[in-house]
Amino acid sequence: MSGRAFVDTNILVYAHDRGGGAKQERAREAIIELWSNRSGVLSTQVLQEFYINVRRKAAKPVSPSEARRALKDYLSWTLVTNDGDSILRALDLEGAYRLSFWDALIVQAAQHAGAERLLSEDFQHGRRFGDVTIVNPFDD
Repeated sequence: MSGRAFVDTNILVYAHDRGGGAKQERAREAIIELWSNRSGVLSTQVLQEFYINVRRKAAKPVSPSEARRALKDYLSWTLVTNDGDSILRALDLEGAYRLSFWDALIVQAAQHAGAERLLSEDFQHGRRFGDVTIVNPFDD
């Protein structure tokens, strides 16, 4: 697939969780594809959540230095910085789509970046939010 793809935290965590089994392999494949075609998009929220979750909630947590290295690498991707306008847009999306605030902030970041796809397992596969389509890489 071409076009920008926004990556949710859970996909990044699975890609780095050595205890993630089949999900780790699928997440890694998706991340490798995005690296190769330079189409990956992240937000400051996703990177913050990634750092905490890959160290504390992963089946096999990584060291702080390994998490930092990965985070530093991801800073080379297109990065959406959440600001005041982002928060206000997320509030609108929260009401319009009945999302949690945190999920709405993810959706607004994907929209803001012009992403065609949002890779996540936290939303219904195929659901659309404007021009952004949810893709669950674990959904067959």
